[in-house]
Amino acid sequence: MSYKVIIKDKYDITSLVETLSMKDSLDQIAYQASVRLAVSSKLGLPTIAPGMDIRISGIPFNQKAYHPILDLGVIWEVESSNSGTKRLSMTVYDRMIYLEKSEDEYLLPKDQTASQRLKKYAKDWQIRLGDIPDTKVKLGKAAYRAQTIFSMIFADLKETAKSGGTMYHPRMTSKGLSLFEIGSNNEVVELDRLIDLTQMRTLEGAVTKVKILATSESSGDKEVPSKVLAVEEKGTEELGTLQKMINDDQIKTADAAKKSAKNYLTGIQQTFTITAPDINTIRAGDAVTLSGMKLLVTSASHDLGNPGTMTLELGTADYVRRRYYLE
Repeated sequence: MSYKVIIKDKYDITSLVETLSMKDSLDQIAYQASVRLAVSSKLGLPTIAPGMDIRISGIPFNQKAYHPILDLGVIWEVESSNSGTKRLSMTVYDRMIYLEKSEDEYLLPKDQTASQRLKKYAKDWQIRLGDIPDTKVKLGKAAYRAQTIFSMIFADLKETAKSGGTMYHPRMTSKGLSLFEIGSNNEVVELDRLIDLTQMRTLEGAVTKVKILATSESSGDKEVPSKVLAVEEKGTEELGTLQKMINDDQIKTADAAKKSAKNYLTGIQQTFTITAPDINTIRAGDAVTLSGMKLLVTSASHDLGNPGTMTLELGTADYVRRRYYLE
């Protein structure tokens, strides 16, 4: 097997692995692995239990040396069965699972960036930091009440993208918690050895007209209509009117409203799902090319093996911005 699975930096359980799969998505913050083992009491292994450290390494496509696939991992769940052969099924996450499962409260001042806030979350939760680029966009004041750290991070990153900034996604690497600029991977893989390809085209989620509204102000007991800061439309003649109303208290001017409205306009939604021989380094947020089109990976499932298979869901950069950063 071209993979290594190590528990507590001491016990190599690679020879016991029957199946090994990985799952990553722009909807989640922690990389997830599912591992099934066939075990024997004669092996001298410790009792495998939730909370133990675990590392998964593999040989990347067209390379010869092992590299971390899921580093800084933690065993989250263990299920055992015995029908002649004892088997253990483990669910494993990288350390960002603690940010996904933990809640807190933060009152954050305006003019901080998403980078600055991420550093504070990581410090408070004692998570080592990796590469954190300057996200540059100054954010508004935030009052996060009793919610997960995961939701706070994504609220910061969404506000950054809504304000015209770059799209980022958090990743745990061997260096620590990092911010990855969507589509910035150095090696853009050409998907040309496909097992299966499905293309979906739909008007579900399409927007052909947008109204940006100012924050409503009451006038005593009298109800007053919302002030419209901008109206933009595109494709109404061909596709009909599919209108979206946006009320964002961060938008103060007509110019900002006009720019924001254009981000929401979209016609027919197009996505792709492909199954192909596995390339184990592809993650959610990576750019790939398919038939000459540059697309972004929105989710990636890897069934690791020799060579193994992967299933990728793909969309355009505009689709990713609207689906994950503007909603």
